[in-house]
Amino acid sequence: MSPAAVLVIVCTGVMLASLDLFIVNVALPDIATDLGVHSLADLSWVLNAYAIVYAAFLVIFGRLADRFPREQGFLLGVAIFVLASAACGMATSVAMLVTFRVVQAAGAALLTPTSLGLLLASTPPERRHAAVRIWAAVGGLGAALGPVMGGLLVAADWRWVFLVNVPIGVTALLVGWRRLPHVPGHPVPVPDLPGALLITVGAGMLTLGLVKGVDWGWGSTTTIAVLSAAAAAVVLFVAHTARHRNPLIDRSLFALRAFTGASAVALVFSVAFGAMLLSRVFWAQDVWGWSPLQTGLSMTPGPLMVPVFAMLSGRLVPRFGPGPVIAAGCTVFAIGAAWWAFAAGADPDYIGGLLGGTLLTGIGTGLALPTIMATGSASLPAHSFATGSAVVNMLRQIGLAVGVAVFIAVLGTPQETSDAVHAYAVTSVLIAAIALAAGFIALALMGRRRVAATPTDTRAAATQATTTG
Repeated sequence: MSPAAVLVIVCTGVMLASLDLFIVNVALPDIATDLGVHSLADLSWVLNAYAIVYAAFLVIFGRLADRFPREQGFLLGVAIFVLASAACGMATSVAMLVTFRVVQAAGAALLTPTSLGLLLASTPPERRHAAVRIWAAVGGLGAALGPVMGGLLVAADWRWVFLVNVPIGVTALLVGWRRLPHVPGHPVPVPDLPGALLITVGAGMLTLGLVKGVDWGWGSTTTIAVLSAAAAAVVLFVAHTARHRNPLIDRSLFALRAFTGASAVALVFSVAFGAMLLSRVFWAQDVWGWSPLQTGLSMTPGPLMVPVFAMLSGRLVPRFGPGPVIAAGCTVFAIGAAWWAFAAGADPDYIGGLLGGTLLTGIGTGLALPTIMATGSASLPAHSFATGSAVVNMLRQIGLAVGVAVFIAVLGTPQETSDAVHAYAVTSVLIAAIALAAGFIALALMGRRRVAATPTDTRAAATQATTTG
């Protein structure tokens, strides 16, 4: 099967996983009404359960996927995701919906790293950067399209937010079963179980503390205990990884400057990206009083910019290097966020108050996100395709959770319209500052280095792999 056909199939899976991170946001009011939910804390778990489980299991599932045929892991992840989506669409209570969202997130955590591992293994080295750039652009497009698709589907029925995954996923399964190439796993040792437990607990507790900190109170005993447990688990994981002969995350990966730099930038940029998406949905519905359908349609131009400028970034990177291209994308993204801070007012004004920022953040995302993923993932050694991509995606997911938490914490609960306008302006300026910080990190850690791993990087990885294997 051609690499282009593999790309189409795996992008279908990652589109579903990314889309579901944000598609549910605009459906929450309808879900609450239909299921008779009166507690915002209970309803929030429809979003939070997915985010927590997805982040927590990415690395362990990625490491397991490196041991087995990649196409089998990908198809299993898609199958779990599709079945759970169908169950979510038929849920009759919040408890049932949250339970199936957890299963859905587990499927997404399996299909995401295996999709990239499958793509990298089946694509010639000289074409991997372009393939990963498309893969990342599709993921970013899926996340950005979430509110758009959610608004359209909720107009029919909130259950379609989940049921829409079924025909798409089944098609991907049938085509993938018949057409995906066999990509065998590598005879790597059994994953380090203590390390897997520590990173899973650390990622899960950190995401839990961030998404629930506003509800519990940032100074509450529960929030402090959860975040402290997360910090302790991460510290123990780092210490354990430094000593273990077969750590869950191969130490040699961090000898690759491209991978390390991309991981750091992915974390910070995702904070700005997550806060931006939620702020636009809240602004349109809470301040301007728009319906979910109006909100979704108003955000459409932004996602449309992502694939266009993702392709442009592929032409710019060989000339300028990944660092400057990522920094340029972060800067354009920051200008878009600042646009909202100074142009949007209490009265609905789509052309003057929303459209410009929507286009600019879409352009910035198209330049930055695919380049971040391509730079980090394309330098991975073959035996760590799934694991390495899972690390970057886990950091992205944690960044998204941080962005949501930061946005909600800074926004507060303004009572008057004038207070709300001021609060949203402050959050937009903060989003712009975080995006600029991501750009500075890209320049500092990645500079004008070429996308491909250098011979020095490759030799360092091989040497380190020998000493740790």
